[in-house]
Formats: sequence, C-alpha cells, structure tokens
Amino acid sequence: MTCLSLFHRRKITPLILSLCLSKTTKYSSMQRKWFQFWFNSPFYHILYSQRNDAEAEFLIDNLSAYLKPDANSRILDIACGRGRHAVYLNKKGYDVTGIDLSEQNIKYAQQFEQKNLHFFVHDMRKLAFINYFDIALNMFTSFGYFETEKDHVNALKSFRKGLKADGTLVVDYFNTQKIIKNLTTQEIKTIEGIEFHLHKFVSESKIIKHINFEHRSKAYAFEERVQAFVLTDFERMFEKSGLKITATFGSYALEAFDEVKSDRLILICKKA
Repeated sequence: MTCLSLFHRRKITPLILSLCLSKTTKYSSMQRKWFQFWFNSPFYHILYSQRNDAEAEFLIDNLSAYLKPDANSRILDIACGRGRHAVYLNKKGYDVTGIDLSEQNIKYAQQFEQKNLHFFVHDMRKLAFINYFDIALNMFTSFGYFETEKDHVNALKSFRKGLKADGTLVVDYFNTQKIIKNLTTQEIKTIEGIEFHLHKFVSESKIIKHINFEHRSKAYAFEERVQAFVLTDFERMFEKSGLKITATFGSYALEAFDEVKSDRLILICKKA
C-alpha cells in the first residue's frame, strides 16, 4: 500500500505523507538544475507577476465546462507553482493535490491547505500515485525542462500511472512555432523597481532565456531552458508513454489550435 493510499484512508498525516514523497526529491548541489534555482527564487514571481488569478480561473472555468468532471473528482496539479489553479479548483468543490519541485512554492501554497486541498514537494518524474486521479493537469508550460526525451517520457508515464483507467491528462504548453517566429532577442522589463535584462534565443532545440538584473547592489543571473516541442513531438512522446491525444486547443478560451496564430498548445489526453 502506498503512502498516498494510507493518507487518503486517514492512516497517516499530511506531514508524514510529505516526508514520504520527499524521499525522491532531494538533490545534491552538484545535481541541481536551472529550474530548481530559478523557480525557488522570489524574483521568478516578480518577473512573471502578470500571471494573475483571473487568467488561471478563466482557463479552469473553460476546462471544467469541457471536461465536465464529477463533483467528487480527484484532481492532480502537476508543477502547481504557488497553487493558483489548485486553489480555484478546490473552491469549485474538487479534491485537489498539488505537487511542485520548488520548496518555496509549496511552502507558500500550503497556507491555503484544507481538508481536500494539499500540497507536496515532489518530482513529476517519480509520482507515488497509482490509478488514483480523475484528472491530472500540467499547466503554463510546466514541462519541457529536462535534458533528454527519456526523462520527458518517464514523466508522462508517471502522469499516466497516476490516472484512473478513464482519467484525463491536460497539458498546457506554449506554441513553439509562434514563439520562435516572434522571438524578441533582447528585452528590458522594469518590475517593482528591478530592471530585468532578458536575452532570448534558440539553441540545441531549446528556447533559452538568460535573465540578468541587480537588486540591492547584488548581481543575479538565472536562465530558462525549455524544449522547443511541437505537436508532433508530443504525439511521439505520448505514444511512447501509453497516452493518446483526444483534442487540441490553441488558447485559454479553448479555440481551435493553429500552429501559426495560436498562443498556446493545449492537449487533452487519455490512456491509450
């Protein structure tokens, strides 16, 4: 019996489950990747402060209308960040679990926890859930961070394992074709008094962003390295993972996907 099963049977506390899940999420400093440094930084949330609750709620409302989940559905928010999607889903009455590799994100999200809303530090490639969730969500390009396709396929296999036989996976990714076509290589953004210098380029099939700034006389440098996956890449990886795409959308309004015009690539998937 898994730690998760014991937790939902009220045999162990959220604290014990958190410790159980965290066994596979500890990394030495030599192994830490860019996303572990950047997503744990408070500056990440300053730079992307335009991501507001209204945007998240708009997408969740549209997905809920499309998927029509039962009132007692269990939902997993994979790479949940600070929990904006998970919290809103819970307000709709669903039993929601959020996981993220960032300890700081989870610490922030845990202030919203209640009976049917919990957050844990965990690696999406090593989920401890088996045939448990009705819906799994991976939102706002919270994928494509790993170096190899094998790691991405392993993550998708992990997502699949956590779903019930008739469960649904939703992956929300940026539209790579449009991003590359309209790439602004140099940009300066001033937010909360911090001048962020952004340098974006494409290399080794990745969209890379270098982020440099100063704060209180100290210089900082971070980067983002996201795989330039397109629809055919997802189709290939899903097939390897035992998943199939049942619908695609190109916006948070769930408009039809257009590889030239759409801002997003939203994939609705089932077990193959």
